[in-house]
Amino acid sequence: MAILSYLLTRVDLLLYFTTCFVLFLYWINGSKKSSAKMPPGPKPLPLIGNFHLLDLKRPDKSLMELSEKYGEVFTVHFGFKKVVVLAGYKAVKDALVNQADDFADRPDVPLFKLISNGKGIAFSKGESWKTMRRFTLSTLRDFGMGKKTVEARIQDELIYLIEHFKSHNGKPFDTSIIMSSAICNVISSIIFGKRFEYDNAEFKKLLKTMADNDKLVGSPKVILYNYFPRIMSLLGVQKELAQAMDKQTEFILKRIKQKRQEFNVNDISGYIDAYLLKQEHDQVSARTETYYDDENLTMSASDLFSAGTETTSATLQWAILLMTKYPAIQKKVQEEIQAHIKQEQMPTADDRRKMPYTDAVIHEVQRFSNIIPMSLPHATAKDVHFRGYCIPKDTEVIPNLTSVLYDKTQWETPYEFNPNHFLDGSGKFEHKDAFMPFSAGRRICVGESLAKIELFLFFTGLLQTFTFHPPPGVSREDIDLSPMVGFLLVPQPYLLCAKLNS
Repeated sequence: MAILSYLLTRVDLLLYFTTCFVLFLYWINGSKKSSAKMPPGPKPLPLIGNFHLLDLKRPDKSLMELSEKYGEVFTVHFGFKKVVVLAGYKAVKDALVNQADDFADRPDVPLFKLISNGKGIAFSKGESWKTMRRFTLSTLRDFGMGKKTVEARIQDELIYLIEHFKSHNGKPFDTSIIMSSAICNVISSIIFGKRFEYDNAEFKKLLKTMADNDKLVGSPKVILYNYFPRIMSLLGVQKELAQAMDKQTEFILKRIKQKRQEFNVNDISGYIDAYLLKQEHDQVSARTETYYDDENLTMSASDLFSAGTETTSATLQWAILLMTKYPAIQKKVQEEIQAHIKQEQMPTADDRRKMPYTDAVIHEVQRFSNIIPMSLPHATAKDVHFRGYCIPKDTEVIPNLTSVLYDKTQWETPYEFNPNHFLDGSGKFEHKDAFMPFSAGRRICVGESLAKIELFLFFTGLLQTFTFHPPPGVSREDIDLSPMVGFLLVPQPYLLCAKLNS
């Protein structure tokens, strides 16, 4: 009776739940008409849909379990919204690669709208997304992505990172912040044309903000916010998200303002300068239709900054942790390094071709750590005919990357860390099509080539210089490989010892 009395005094809530009930009845009637066309799936409950079947901390695992019953393509109901899930390598490849254009859109998700309002690269769609993606890929290539110039930037940062590791004199320390700092400095040099000192207070605050935002975005309350935005906003989730995102945006806006004040057409030192130059050209040519507005600049720079830091940093943290746990693999990598790179020389991108085992270990780290378990959701760009089903335009589609990187039909020992997954019978590196840590198709990560060279140079340089051990009193068997859950799957906080190689 107390709850009923409360609801009767809150007209807004009463109207909201009444509307939900009416929409639910409408949805039930509509689903009866279209259910024959959509992929099968579990029967939804009123209002909540299939949320009762999900572990909101690891929805990717729950969806893998559902795929065993409903197949590689199935429908789940998140609240009132129908979502199509793609499970396993074959289904994900069919959709994202073989029918790439059909599945290239982004859905209308409250979180995406709150973060970007349709701007930038990661969350946008349509012509704005295509324009920003083309510009970004072209600009990243101009600033050395895939070339010797970006290799030099990484090598310079590797020197700083090695010196920091040395400063601990073989004693236990936490790698998370310093690894994020080093990786962040590489993308900073590309976006802003400069790096930051590791002890810079503003820089350290930004890295903490980014890590906190990752945990928040992947939390159960934000998952629920995407499908019950009104209710979760009443609980303060939208306000919390907005405040969190504003902190990162403020850092980007400050750098853009500085770049605009210092802008010199004869000194284009980074992504922001290149964007400002493009804006100036559009103004001179009096173009009335352009996507090169300030909002797209802010969000594109923010997208690159986040994606270029957290994923690669987390992967390297996993790599060092796994080497600490598996010393035989660490030793074999070091033997290959010693055989092909002189002690006084820095590793180069060209060395990777001569080092199949090291390359296989890095790939296996990416597969096993499964940093982005469900990628960002896609949406159908039109009514799509797929595997005998008709998926309506604007349907949200989740490519479950966990089900690809752990697909038992593609990997001999999917739940074990096994570099042999990427080696043939003669020990040569063997690429696997089911290796999709960067997603696939039209929405594949724009920084894929940068991430690959970063991972090789940082990983090889660190193992060339150090051997990693657990702290005193901790056995290798005690090392925990369960991830800390957020939008990204990062290692649990850990300490290690980095001892100089003789």
